Amino acid sequence: MTTTVETTTDSTSGTVSTVAISAEDRAARLTSAGQAWNDRIAASEKNAQLVFSAKGSAQGSVSSVITAGKHTFTVDEPAPLAGDDAAPNPVEYALGALISCQIVVYRLYAHNLGLTFENLDVRAEGDLDVRGLFGADDSVRAGLSAVRVTVNITGPDSDEAYQELQQTVDAHCPVFDIFTNPTPIDVTVTKTN
Repeated sequence: MTTTVETTTDSTSGTVSTVAISAEDRAARLTSAGQAWNDRIAASEKNAQLVFSAKGSAQGSVSSVITAGKHTFTVDEPAPLAGDDAAPNPVEYALGALISCQIVVYRLYAHNLGLTFENLDVRAEGDLDVRGLFGADDSVRAGLSAVRVTVNITGPDSDEAYQELQQTVDAHCPVFDIFTNPTPIDVTVTKTN
């Protein structure tokens, strides 16, 4: 039985947590989750509709404290963007969300397709022209003008199989979809006393 030990660091508290999981346990979790969702959706398509939420409060110079479910994290900016560099900035979190979603979907579809990998590392870079952010040029987009994702897989399957996996992942990754397709946003501003 192969056990994978994964270490993560909480950017807010600096706490390091390690999760040890065997390949067999991961496969069992993926199979169980897939079957449970298939059963829920078969019972009613309404069960497929999820709503995610987060809330945030302004702190410090330009930082925010975000709560999503039971998790809380800080978002900040580096000093050149008026921040204290106490945490990753919003664009870095967006790229992190893309990376983590890709990893989840790679694991899910590799499992579904019977593919294996020993290592999976994902890197993302995005280009941002701050003229859009600071209103220096209204013709410049405020968001990212390009994103590059690099996926490194080590495993016994063919290059072709991993290329097909990549196409499947990109077609089914929710955060990849957010980055590549327009999503309507409804904003409400309320003045409170």
